Amino acid sequence: MPTPPLAGGTAGPAHLRPLIDTVLTALHDGATRRNGPLPAGGPDTVTQHLHRTTGPLIPDHGTGAHHALRTLVTALAEGAADPAHPHCAAHLHTPPLALAAAADLAASALNPSMDSWDQAPAASALETALTTALATEIYPHAPQPDALVTTGGTEANQLALLLARERHGPVQTICAANAHHSITRAAWLLGLPRPVVIPAPAGVMDLPALRDALLRNDGPLLVTATAGTTDTGRIDPLTDIADLTTTHGAELHIDAAYGGPLLFSPTHRHALRSLHRAHSVTLDLHKLGWQPASAGILAVPHHHHLDVLHHHAPYLNADDDTDAGLPDLLGRSLRTTRRPDALKIAVTLQALGRDGLADLVDRTLTTAHHLADLIDADPALELYDRPTISTVLFRPIHTDDTTVATIRRTLLDRGHAVLGRAHTDQGLWLKATLLNPHTTPDDLRSLLTLVTHAHTGATKEGSTPR
Repeated sequence: MPTPPLAGGTAGPAHLRPLIDTVLTALHDGATRRNGPLPAGGPDTVTQHLHRTTGPLIPDHGTGAHHALRTLVTALAEGAADPAHPHCAAHLHTPPLALAAAADLAASALNPSMDSWDQAPAASALETALTTALATEIYPHAPQPDALVTTGGTEANQLALLLARERHGPVQTICAANAHHSITRAAWLLGLPRPVVIPAPAGVMDLPALRDALLRNDGPLLVTATAGTTDTGRIDPLTDIADLTTTHGAELHIDAAYGGPLLFSPTHRHALRSLHRAHSVTLDLHKLGWQPASAGILAVPHHHHLDVLHHHAPYLNADDDTDAGLPDLLGRSLRTTRRPDALKIAVTLQALGRDGLADLVDRTLTTAHHLADLIDADPALELYDRPTISTVLFRPIHTDDTTVATIRRTLLDRGHAVLGRAHTDQGLWLKATLLNPHTTPDDLRSLLTLVTHAHTGATKEGSTPR
């Protein structure tokens, strides 16, 4: 067998072109065979079909590039939960833009490693320009804002707590019951006290409870607020929280992994008023930014806040190299080898501009309100509340939690729809997290019809209505 060609260099594109054509055909064929938002039959059926289709993954003799690509990519596409399908709306799992995916291909082919300048000369300069631009969006009046590229909201939140710990020692985190689970996990990983969790009775942080927690606990304190919860999409009262943290001498981190891109919309950016008052902000553009994962950001108001992340490894950032002007990249992440995720983000921002991004955000939020209108108008369905961002909770009327869970699993097993689940004080709800700007009113109506039919079947099978 001849030595396989490489993706880089001047010859790389010629080798990639026919392989990409095979991949694109396989993606189309797999999606056609699936013919829906996810494969039908449940985990056992999908697993067995995958194994039958792909054969041994490490054969004694290779099958060749085109056969392997065609076989495995087709199988993966056929068995995918496809966020580009309008009925795949369970999670903050975005359908990536084609241009962002194309940029990601270039990143893979060039394969810069973002841990030293000599592995990523232009990529490191591009990342610096991108992180400065995004940090400036969040902190428009700060003199030298900065940001780090992360694998997502979880890593960004962990970094936020780490920075607070390095500034003040073992900080006590205060968060609400609506906070992302990564806050508690970050405190555990960093050896910090377990977070003080205060109520969120209306889905957002309770201000009197925050005031009491700030009075009751000794400093140093770090309050973590949420701009876009995973269950309901609600946004904590950021201005009031910022006022309280200022009054009581606490620091503030805002997890805006979901809601952060509202900044790009003149219509909706008011929901993030006082975001700039946080000591750090999480943003995640593989949610409401339509990027392939990963595309997380942690922003801070001054680049010196990141100095504590500096790390020395002589083979990557020798002192004399740094003194000679080679940029030191190790302090830009806790990871060593990492992909140039800045490229796909930069391509998207430049291609669409502010108005294009605003249009995507506005379309998506309008779609969520249209779904809420359809639910409100249907006497057989119950709406939890009007959407804050693009998350809509609903269920058939007079259903118990068991029936709601059965409806969701029925839709999954049939391959008809991917809906999430969220539990509130009023019980269990179906969750539609709408992130597809191409979703139409007809798509929404057919989704609700699928839910109604699944409910009828669940009731006939013996679930007890409330």
